[in-house]
Amino acid sequence: MKKTMLALLALGMILVGTIWTFQGLGYLEGSAMTGVETWAVIGPLVAGLGVALLIVVMRPRDSD
Repeated sequence: MKKTMLALLALGMILVGTIWTFQGLGYLEGSAMTGVETWAVIGPLVAGLGVALLIVVMRPRDSD
């Protein structure tokens, strides 16, 4: 159960980070974040942390 919740959190971080990146770059409009360079930096950081979390969560555990 914990592994599933962490995996969902990681996927959410990836999705949100991707959206923030595209908003910061001006590709997604309709938000106060559109065209703000700060979000073009924060977005990839959040998405990258999500990918790292997903890798850690999905790694097989050693049974030693």
